[in-house]
Amino acid sequence: MSAPAGFGPESRVALYYAPAERDPLWTRAVAWLGRDPASGAVVGQPDVPGLSAITGDAASYGFHATLKPPFRLRAGVTWDEFRASVGALAASVPPFALPPLEVRDLFGFLALTEAEPSPALQALCDACVAWPDTLREAPSVAELARRRRIGLAPAEEANLVRWGYPYVFSTWFFHMTLSRKLDEAEHAAFGPAAEEWFADALAETRQVGDIALFLQAEPGEDFFLVERVALGG
Repeated sequence: MSAPAGFGPESRVALYYAPAERDPLWTRAVAWLGRDPASGAVVGQPDVPGLSAITGDAASYGFHATLKPPFRLRAGVTWDEFRASVGALAASVPPFALPPLEVRDLFGFLALTEAEPSPALQALCDACVAWPDTLREAPSVAELARRRRIGLAPAEEANLVRWGYPYVFSTWFFHMTLSRKLDEAEHAAFGPAAEEWFADALAETRQVGDIALFLQAEPGEDFFLVERVALGG
């Protein structure tokens, strides 16, 4: 299987959950953020004053929930090796129901989060962190410093050193980011708008049926959804 366009030594890959592109949640979310990470297209946003000013960063990453956060592959590791590892992982996990989601203020950010915990979702995330980790290039000193800037608890620091990211395993939490960090007045304006915008989509049930592979071709560029690897167990 050929590598996606733009893939190179400085590229970062990530394992995400992303709703199917036919899912109303995907349609609503890419409109809310103003960008479709599958096509790269700019999408018209809902008529919410100031919305574009709070969604730029989230739009650049693409609508998703992180399973294994962005990382570079070790020197010499090919896309085929990475893809084969993810394929083997996905084949070992059966599809499962995604728990209901709700709009929430998450540490100042607007996000979709689980309304109730999901052991199956936690298990998938844990497997995604551990399974292909031998292919991961260690983060640079600058990347580690950036992560530490916000202040990390001891468990988060240990995760950062071992896994390259603070929020894995017991410190992981499912979230699908909808905004930058907001102040109180912004939450009062955008929170109800998000609840209304997503209400119909969130009322539907959905399954986790694949792992979405996202790629950032070069530092600072947008992330793109390049492939979905079906769960199969």
